Amino acid sequence: MTRPQRLGVDLDNTIVAYDRLFHRLARERGLVADDLAATKLAVREHLRATGREDAWTELQGEAYGPRMAEAEPFPGCIEVLRRAGAAGVEVVIVSHRTRVPHRGAPHDLHDAARAWLAARGLVGDGTAPLRPAQVHLEVTRAAKCARIAALGCTHFIDDLPEVFAEAAFPARTVAVLFDPDAAHAERPGRRRFASWAALGAWLQGEGGWG
Repeated sequence: MTRPQRLGVDLDNTIVAYDRLFHRLARERGLVADDLAATKLAVREHLRATGREDAWTELQGEAYGPRMAEAEPFPGCIEVLRRAGAAGVEVVIVSHRTRVPHRGAPHDLHDAARAWLAARGLVGDGTAPLRPAQVHLEVTRAAKCARIAALGCTHFIDDLPEVFAEAAFPARTVAVLFDPDAAHAERPGRRRFASWAALGAWLQGEGGWG
């Protein structure tokens, strides 16, 4: 296995957890009952099953835009990325998100992402583990994969297996699937983890961190 040298990480649903936020937004708008499971998937499936795809699209614009500040990082994520950087691994964030929502007010979704990363202490100057130049926000999945290749990521962590299936995803990059809901099957050629604690332990073992 390739030793981690340049670690690429997706942002949405990999670093940032949206379950509680999507449930809160849907309840505020009277779109779901209070007793619906407090997960992004449950909200999405409910709205699609009731013919409200447009409402789902508008929720995404709010969650990834002006309300993103309320989203939480996945437990252990920021600490793992800090440890990786301290061990000499170069960490970069490569995300695919449109500049503005497909529906609703034209919030700048890239500005919202950068503000969240700064507010959480993950990106900035001084003691932050990442600098602004280490954050790459692309508007298409193909551009995201091209960026991963251009950066020479030895490993890339993402919650979407579709990213690894893209023709542009570099063959030499180790695919690491973050799958907290155990929604995907094991596949040859990629690693799968349900938590950042487990993922971090594996990275530490692969890299020989102290």
